[in-house]
Amino acid sequence: MGISGFEPSFLVGIEAVRQAHASRLAALAGGRLTGFALVRFVEDGDWFADCPVVLDIDGLQVEICHSKLDELSIGWNTIDTSAAITGWEWFELTPQWSHSDERLEPFIGQELREVALLEWRPADRDLAAGTVAVEFAFTEGCLRIVNGLDENRIEIGTAHPDYIRHRLGR
Repeated sequence: MGISGFEPSFLVGIEAVRQAHASRLAALAGGRLTGFALVRFVEDGDWFADCPVVLDIDGLQVEICHSKLDELSIGWNTIDTSAAITGWEWFELTPQWSHSDERLEPFIGQELREVALLEWRPADRDLAAGTVAVEFAFTEGCLRIVNGLDENRIEIGTAHPDYIRHRLGR
């Protein structure tokens, strides 16, 4: 993707994600969201949801990226959001890091109360069954980065009832 420092390590399933990242995610609780970064196209400002969502919590950067129907990569302090995104000369749009998003801005400065992993388990048959989302519960609201079926999706508010919440203890 031409993103400096981004070397995703995709995992599949709640147990693999929990084993690899639960303790570090849980340790974020008590911190404050101090910044974020998304990739947007210069020409139209649209969010390129295939690229990682980067959250800065008191200087610790968590980098979340969904891929395919069931893969999730969580990285830690590897992406340089001040570096230009390269290798896109062939494409008609120019990606760049943005620190602006109306969904995320209200959470800046808020204390993170809890991080949970959410597993999509609908009652009916669903291609997305088993996908894993990461939920950040702040003092005033929740933010989730979920699998939008081969890309990231940002959700705000109460999670859909078909998610099973896996709380991460400290």
